Amino acid sequence: MGNTLGLAPMGALPRRSPRREEPLPNPGSFDELHRLCKDVFPAQMEGVKLVVNKVLSSHFQVAHTIHMSALGLPGYHLHAAYAGDWQLSPTEVFPTVVGDMDSSGSLNAQVLLLLAERLRAKAVFQTQQAKFLTWQFDGEYRGDDYTATLTLGNPDLIGESAVHWVATLNVGSGGAHASYYHKANEQVQVGVEFEANTRLQDTTFSFGYHLTLPQANMVFRGLVDSNWCVGAVLEKKMPPLPVTLALGAFLNHWRNRFHCGFSITVG
Repeated sequence: MGNTLGLAPMGALPRRSPRREEPLPNPGSFDELHRLCKDVFPAQMEGVKLVVNKVLSSHFQVAHTIHMSALGLPGYHLHAAYAGDWQLSPTEVFPTVVGDMDSSGSLNAQVLLLLAERLRAKAVFQTQQAKFLTWQFDGEYRGDDYTATLTLGNPDLIGESAVHWVATLNVGSGGAHASYYHKANEQVQVGVEFEANTRLQDTTFSFGYHLTLPQANMVFRGLVDSNWCVGAVLEKKMPPLPVTLALGAFLNHWRNRFHCGFSITVG
């Protein structure tokens, strides 16, 4: 007695139904990408909060919020929202104007506009009492299966405060090189660099920062890049002597390599 294995003819085997390829939908606004996940988490609560909502019309509503906490003084917020007549979805109505003002006179406001069928614009303003802190402009283009967003921010433009920043972009047949430098204040400077080499098919992203401690005569520089490399250099001047001491260390987690060094500069 033995076992017999039979094979059915090809025509008798069930055929898989061809997979229907459906186009990908538009992912929506950039600000809404993480909203569904964030809504799952509970919001932190402390103290006592009273919120009173009032719908004045189909376009206008206000809310009053009173918050009392042991960590600070009691606060009051007035929230007002205006929604226009152009509704594209249950969550998108244009134009939309939203404002929130506290008891000290500080204001947070944003305006949403629909410039074209696929083009949206948003402006965000923030003040601290009677002084402008920042304002930001966003432009958003909705494709069939993608969303492109461009953001422009400039703190205290009305007050004519200087923004020390430099942005560069070079594109050629061999790749692209982009960098952004920003001086936050006299002590802190940051830089971001992106390099893409089409010949080597290699892409690198780097972030660096420069911290100056004038009272200690010290300068600290740090680096983090997409190749899992972390580095830092600490410089120390020794007045009144014209001597500068420097200590540096770099660690590449991906290749498991560590380098360190020490230098003395005279003059």
